[in-house]
Amino acid sequence: MISVFLREQKRYSQEELVKAFCCPEEKTIRLLRRLKEYGVLKIVKANDIQKDLTDLVDEHIEIADPAAGENEYLYVFPFVGVITIEGHVLKCYPKYLPDAAAPKAELKQVLKVLEKYNSKEQIIRMYNGTGDGRAFNMLAVMLFLLRDYFEHGTYTNTQDVVESNGSGDILWDKTINETFALLSNNRPYYPQLLTGRRVNNDLDFFKRLHKCILTRCTEELRDADLLDLFDIMGVDISDEQIADFGDKESVLERIAKELNVQFNTRKQLLLKTLYAYIANSNALDDLDGFRMFGTNSFNLVWEKVCSEVMDNQLQKPIGGLPLPVPLAEQYRHLRHKKLIDLMDKPQWNGTAPGGESFVKQAEDTLIPDLISIVHAGGDYQFIIFDAKYHDLQLEPGKKLRGQPGIESITKQYLYQLAYQPFVKAHQIGTVKNCFLMPTASAKIIEKGTVSLAMLHNLGLQDIQIRLLPAEMMYRHYIENTKIDIRTLNL
Repeated sequence: MISVFLREQKRYSQEELVKAFCCPEEKTIRLLRRLKEYGVLKIVKANDIQKDLTDLVDEHIEIADPAAGENEYLYVFPFVGVITIEGHVLKCYPKYLPDAAAPKAELKQVLKVLEKYNSKEQIIRMYNGTGDGRAFNMLAVMLFLLRDYFEHGTYTNTQDVVESNGSGDILWDKTINETFALLSNNRPYYPQLLTGRRVNNDLDFFKRLHKCILTRCTEELRDADLLDLFDIMGVDISDEQIADFGDKESVLERIAKELNVQFNTRKQLLLKTLYAYIANSNALDDLDGFRMFGTNSFNLVWEKVCSEVMDNQLQKPIGGLPLPVPLAEQYRHLRHKKLIDLMDKPQWNGTAPGGESFVKQAEDTLIPDLISIVHAGGDYQFIIFDAKYHDLQLEPGKKLRGQPGIESITKQYLYQLAYQPFVKAHQIGTVKNCFLMPTASAKIIEKGTVSLAMLHNLGLQDIQIRLLPAEMMYRHYIENTKIDIRTLNL
């Protein structure tokens, strides 16, 4: 299989992709069309404006289909993760990483982050897309089967064995009814005790099938050079082939019958996954196959990482927040409310046909990404963070690009305005605003600030910009640890 590293959001020409895919132009066009169908490829106009952009705007996306010899368009992958399609493995790495030949170590860590991010859903993403255009995702199924094996082992069915004078529990009813007793002083003595124990059936059909599929998954992932990328050890534990178990219909029927008699949750999930694997069985390099593991919304992953690592207190009851003084009297009846609940909601005042006034409250309101209250150097800081998945270029002599929009800036000021009464009532000395963006650098970068004069003049804090080492943030996220916010030097 051909391995290709692609950078998220980078604008590629058709000529560049033909070279990267190492295949004729006609096949490259077919691959691009299929990738576009599944939403992991977008097309934009080929112009100088697009070449300078690091984000994809909906109104820039073209409806056109890829065509041979076309130089009018550029191709964009708004995706982070791994895609297998027609003998190609596309490894899409995040946009903040500089163009590199093969950022394998960085992508390997990103995939671990994606696995943890998706684990909360407790589902296997067996299909890509929706409706008639959806495709079975064999890659996700293979990864689940191998992860499950290393956690729980192979599928097991047990047999109850009855033995004479064995080491298991004594089966008194069976011993009394099926053996003879010797009487001494009117007391019965049983020279033969029937005992029972439960043993694993190593020749069980489903255990053998499970081991066969695990071995096949290992072989295919190894051939695609994905075992190391997903940090999985392969397992070669079977010499059997799936065809040895019978035709597809008979195997599926046996799995369905086994499902009807198994009530263990893990066994049910495993059997359903084995069923899906057999029903949709084809290789990763199959001409009709399309598999992917990743996301088109890596910005949500970055927000989650920042929220966990920066100790987000937005969802905590205000009665349990680390405040410099006890909860103020006007907030005591709200002590069980969360910090997010203090954000005002729009009030709509209407007039009824009879002239009476009435009020309706909207449900939607401003929602900050995360808020942390930090005790630093004898002072308490109320810090309003906004996790921005942007590749910011703010350099002397270069054009500003990759910056958050005006709506992000104004909202950040409004968050401070909304929490001012709470901050003042609890004598919190300092309020800080900050954008958090990922960087490939190994250290935190104090990038500068962004301000809006009309809101700055109201006494609101300008927004500081910190570029955080993505490797460090992901490491803390995977290990469930926090960073010391004081290192941001806000």
